[in-house]
Amino acid sequence: MNIEGLDYNTQRERLVLPEYGREIQEMVNYAVALPTKNERQACAEAIIDTMKRLFMQGYDNADFEQKLWDHLAIMSQFQLDIDYPYDVSNASHIAIKPGRMDYSGAHIPVRHYGKILFDIFEKLKTMKPGEERDALVGFAANQMKRSLAQWGHGSSDDERVASDLATFTDGKIQLDLDRFQFEHTQLREFEKKRKKR
Repeated sequence: MNIEGLDYNTQRERLVLPEYGREIQEMVNYAVALPTKNERQACAEAIIDTMKRLFMQGYDNADFEQKLWDHLAIMSQFQLDIDYPYDVSNASHIAIKPGRMDYSGAHIPVRHYGKILFDIFEKLKTMKPGEERDALVGFAANQMKRSLAQWGHGSSDDERVASDLATFTDGKIQLDLDRFQFEHTQLREFEKKRKKR
């Protein structure tokens, strides 16, 4: 859509550093086009003063001014011919976007339990009975209960936790609900009140 008199940002040239806004970018473009070095130098210093006012919170940093001059060089696409008070040759490294991060493609059968719980399930499969395993079972069962309640995946009742724990440990862990006490949570109080009604 091209309506005379209306100037949409989507139709404008893309900003090099959007955090400074279009006005600063236009000032930089103006400075690059000035005919003499003295005019460009004075304009660049005025632009830096304006940039300082925009980001007063960074004033305490030791390298704050260096950063501003680096950003000025980047916004001018290194075309601004002035005497920089700092070395801006490394500024080009700032403008390079980092590479795409690879995320783990690990398969989690039930996402609301998360990877850490499934790592615990794997560990429980190989652990020998004892105090350490009992403590880890207690931690896992309580976390499963919290996860079920948090993500709202159906019922967060004790039987579901015991069933899932047995399933994901290949039957190695059988939670005895008559003996096991879940941690006291607000959710348990809510469930008790709901059952009384």
